[in-house]
Amino acid sequence: MPVVSASNLRITLGAKIVLDGATFAIEPGERVGLVGRNGCGKSTLLKILCGKLKPEGGEVSLLRGARLGYLEQEPRFDPSLTLQEVAAQGLREGTSARAELDHVFEAMATAQGEELEKLFERQIALEEKLERSGGWSNDHLVEAVLHGLGFIDDQFDIPVSGLSGGQKARLGLARLLLEEPDALLLDEPTNHLDIVGREWLETFLADTYQGAVVIISHDRRLLDKVVHRIEEIHEGSTRSYPGNYHAFVDLRLERHLTQMRVHEKQLDKIRSEEQFILRYKAGQRAKQARGRATRLARYKEDSLVERPIELDSMRLSLPKGPRIGDAVAVCEDLQKTLGDRLLFKNLTITIKPGDRIGIIGPNGAGKTTLIRTLLGEIPFDVGTVRQSPKLHSGWFKQTHEHLDYALNVWQYLQRTVPSRPGLGKLNEQESRDLAGAFLFSGYEQEKLLGEISGGERSRAVLAGLVAGGHNLLVLDEPTNHLDIPSAERLEDALSLDPEDGGYDGALLLVSHDRALLAATCDRLIILDGLGNATVFDGNYDEWVLKQAAIAKAAEALPQKSAPSAKPRPSNKQGPSTNKPASSSAGNNKSKSQSNNKGKSARDPFAALSLEELETQTAKLAADLEKLDNTIAKPETARDHKKLSTLLADRERLVARHQACEHSWLARAQ
Repeated sequence: MPVVSASNLRITLGAKIVLDGATFAIEPGERVGLVGRNGCGKSTLLKILCGKLKPEGGEVSLLRGARLGYLEQEPRFDPSLTLQEVAAQGLREGTSARAELDHVFEAMATAQGEELEKLFERQIALEEKLERSGGWSNDHLVEAVLHGLGFIDDQFDIPVSGLSGGQKARLGLARLLLEEPDALLLDEPTNHLDIVGREWLETFLADTYQGAVVIISHDRRLLDKVVHRIEEIHEGSTRSYPGNYHAFVDLRLERHLTQMRVHEKQLDKIRSEEQFILRYKAGQRAKQARGRATRLARYKEDSLVERPIELDSMRLSLPKGPRIGDAVAVCEDLQKTLGDRLLFKNLTITIKPGDRIGIIGPNGAGKTTLIRTLLGEIPFDVGTVRQSPKLHSGWFKQTHEHLDYALNVWQYLQRTVPSRPGLGKLNEQESRDLAGAFLFSGYEQEKLLGEISGGERSRAVLAGLVAGGHNLLVLDEPTNHLDIPSAERLEDALSLDPEDGGYDGALLLVSHDRALLAATCDRLIILDGLGNATVFDGNYDEWVLKQAAIAKAAEALPQKSAPSAKPRPSNKQGPSTNKPASSSAGNNKSKSQSNNKGKSARDPFAALSLEELETQTAKLAADLEKLDNTIAKPETARDHKKLSTLLADRERLVARHQACEHSWLARAQ
């Protein structure tokens, strides 16, 4: 039976019909992605399913005893509690299960027969629940979830009253995940997560969490990895597609092509009827013509299939930016601190015309600060930045205070796009074509900027920027408030070949949208949150593959290392475990060698031949490089305990490498 189901839902918000006949159900353990244009009713459906909103029509059914967990956009916490205490509230279910299990054990002492059998069954059920919820190891589970969502140990004791809005949203998600309800209803859970946090969440939902999931997200990579079915809300009703988001795109395209063919046939019929009406509106057949005109008007209103706007190609002819020379900007040894914190150092990069550069890193690593530094808005501490004197940049920021909310969409674009040499400003039709290319339908183009949603305003601003004749576009989290079709249309505009009218300038893109990064950027600047900046020549997917190869090599290292590199023994084995691990390698050679204590104390590598010593020196150097790569990972920086352990391991490895190298040099003379 479904965990939760709904049938024939109807609800209006103001004068707008949001849902009309929508039907939905999710089975235990199933993962469903909920997609659709902004304002189509996705969030409304989740609120109806969890009982926060009552529909005007239709029914909602919840499986008896099932618990739903709904992600609030603005979660509420007791301000007197710390971050860790609030997260631990999600484990109350596990706490109650342990208490009930204690009562079961007490009852077993005197129970017999059928009663004892029932107690055994209840014991098994409770222990399985505790196993799933981590109820046997609460502290460890709380810490793991908080670390996964980007919190560090130093933040655990911060009062929640001191958290930012984004931190509170992540904390609300952590508490909800720890509750382990029978079904999770997640509305844009990745909004405040960086790439590492998104990857952790999708792994948790796909591999760890056992319940059902309904998720609204504009993160296409997350939907591809987590969900088994897509439900699209369109014109108030739901359409079901099997598979993940990638499969949905193909199936939707087939459906839209069919819809387009039906639409074209209907237009043929309409044109034929209009010709008849125009020909016979006067004369002996005028009455018949008037009757057909009435029926045609009713047909257009009730039966005309909408033309899928998403099938429209870009068909743009974007203005070209000023010729800029060999370089947009040249940065050498750039360094910037914020207060006492180093954001980046030793950054050297040349941005050339046509370069597509993605800037990635954890939240707070300094990505936006880097952009402001490159554009000269704020000073840098060390290094040089040289900009082309012909630089003409367009910058998409998170706020849009500059907009005139009294303009409608096409008027805004007409005023924003600069005059073209010999052609002047866009005329009304050209402005409407540009709006249509960015998915504004005819009636939407007439809406005032002050009346449309934040996502629609972002889309209008992006259309104006892409067509703005800039030789450098700077986009700071452009897809944060865009629905998936809008994000895909931006991707199309940035990826379109300039020969076909696409954007031909350079691009700096700050984003956690992995699909957008992979499709549009061929170079990366990676900030790790520890002050390091890395320039990578390749796209996002290539960088992920490289990081995976490095991680795989690091994981394989202990299996390939010499006995001296085995894990440190437990303290339970006594003080003798503090002996250098290298001495055990000497003991394995021969008893006579191991008894030479004086020589071993002076040279722990005395038992190795010169050739073995050279090999060991090279191996230790490689081990040190791999360890440094692990330490440099953003996820390592977030795990304070792991970082401390790795740094201690590095100190020991450096000492061991230096000793081995010294021994080799001394004996090689």
